[in-house]
Amino acid sequence: MSDRIGNLIARMRQPIAIAMVMLSAIMVSDRAWAQAEAQPSPSPQGAPAQPAPEQSVPAPPSDPAPKENPGLINEIGKLLEKPASMLPTLKSPRETIDDAADALSRLTKSPGVKGRAACPVAANGAPDCKAAADKLCQSKGFKEGKSLDVDTTRNCSARALLSGRKPEESECRTETYVTRAVCQ
Repeated sequence: MSDRIGNLIARMRQPIAIAMVMLSAIMVSDRAWAQAEAQPSPSPQGAPAQPAPEQSVPAPPSDPAPKENPGLINEIGKLLEKPASMLPTLKSPRETIDDAADALSRLTKSPGVKGRAACPVAANGAPDCKAAADKLCQSKGFKEGKSLDVDTTRNCSARALLSGRKPEESECRTETYVTRAVCQ
């Protein structure tokens, strides 16, 4: 048991050390950023800064609101104050089940048709079964469809089949058919 704990500690040393180095670098850069903002900029061409002539400016309020520090640590602090604001809203299990039931009922209301429509060969050589599903659904009076089942056959020439030998690839072609489609 203690051997497992020792292995766990040994494996965690390097990631923890890297995280500590990164955190200290972020803190140092954040402080340097804040100090750079607080220092007045030097006047051009090395001339000593001349105080501006005093004008009748109202005195600043005695307790000014603290200036927001735009550093990474400040942003992480904001996340830790309101962690729920960063997470997406989750649906309850009941809402998820209702959504699934609605989707399923829409699917079952879609009429499925049976038939046989050949898939034309597309420009890339693959069968275009979307066109065949549309054709099958249009033959049944619908607008378009999506294929549910396809059937593939290999058709060879009569000469190749009657020769008594195994047909070569060039003597046969593969045809694909849509046999069932969901129509809209």
